[in-house]
Amino acid sequence: MSVGNHGIAFNYSTAAEYSHWVYALLVFLLISGLRKPITAYSTKIMLLLTSKTKTSFPEKMIRSFEGPFRFLVGFLGIYLASRLLNLPDNVDGVILNLIRSILVVAIAWGFINLFQNTSGVFENLAQRFSVEKNDILIQFIAKGIRVIIVALTVSIVVQEWGYNVNSFVAGLGIGGLAFALAAQETLANLFGGMVITLDQPFKLEDWIETPSVEGVVEEISFRSTRVRTFSQALVHVPNATIVKEPITNWSRMGKRRIMFTLGVTYSTPREKLENCTGLIRELLVDHREIDNELIMVRFNEFSQNSLDIFIYCFALTTQWGEFLRIKEDINFKTMDILKKEGVSIAFPSRSIYFENKRPGEMPELAGHEIKQK
Repeated sequence: MSVGNHGIAFNYSTAAEYSHWVYALLVFLLISGLRKPITAYSTKIMLLLTSKTKTSFPEKMIRSFEGPFRFLVGFLGIYLASRLLNLPDNVDGVILNLIRSILVVAIAWGFINLFQNTSGVFENLAQRFSVEKNDILIQFIAKGIRVIIVALTVSIVVQEWGYNVNSFVAGLGIGGLAFALAAQETLANLFGGMVITLDQPFKLEDWIETPSVEGVVEEISFRSTRVRTFSQALVHVPNATIVKEPITNWSRMGKRRIMFTLGVTYSTPREKLENCTGLIRELLVDHREIDNELIMVRFNEFSQNSLDIFIYCFALTTQWGEFLRIKEDINFKTMDILKKEGVSIAFPSRSIYFENKRPGEMPELAGHEIKQK
């Protein structure tokens, strides 16, 4: 009987022991399954509570922490499930350290999302304090803040697991000279990035040209400037290099120059030449995409093969494709003017005269002419 009672007691204790694991698993699965609805409803409620605010900052903050909150709800299931188990003290301590570390990481994750340069936080601050928005400065500050957040997060998590970081920080002071010598190039690039940010020789999406590279600026980081060339190659130029070079910023042109010489034949009468220059000048003055501030159309010189008309003006665009379209339109209309006036465009030619003499006669110029074209 006692044996049976002991057997029954053993069965009850075994069932009770496994029931804790079953309850823990159920709690974990329940919370894991509900973490998305919990996050969605919590986000919706918080957005409703902040919907009457004048700025969009509360909404951006809520959206930034939405992902970390869902992440935390999942680990909440692990924590509650561990509470239902009779775990050893050392394992329980590890779980608590893990939960606290995850909490710190989640908070840091949310702030990193908040200070992404695409979050609009810096744009709102610039608008609030009536400061002109600077995309390069915004990107530079955002990256700096994210680096600081990551460094603080790593430091806190390391201390949470019992490691002392004070000795490491003190060691940086001792080895600071060696570190500075080893990181000279990195520091030069960092200061170069600061110069670009403050001096603003160019900004994102500007078309720049230097002795090292020509293309469109895509990104400015702590170490380098990323430029997309017109052949679609991606070039990373160290900031220390680019700040030492002359930089031509083509995107800051207000207009693009059109300049060419139109050569007509020497057989063109003066009246027709005057008419052509006048009509071309009128064409440019009346053209809505040409700047009227400076237009020059002049009979310029007698060249070797042609009478040259000098044409000089500016198109009201900085876009390469639009500039070519405007220039093409002017060229076609200029051809129409020449055709209407009956004037031909000159091309390189040469006149050759040769002598024709008979036996016993003095050589004389026969007047024969051969033209080479």
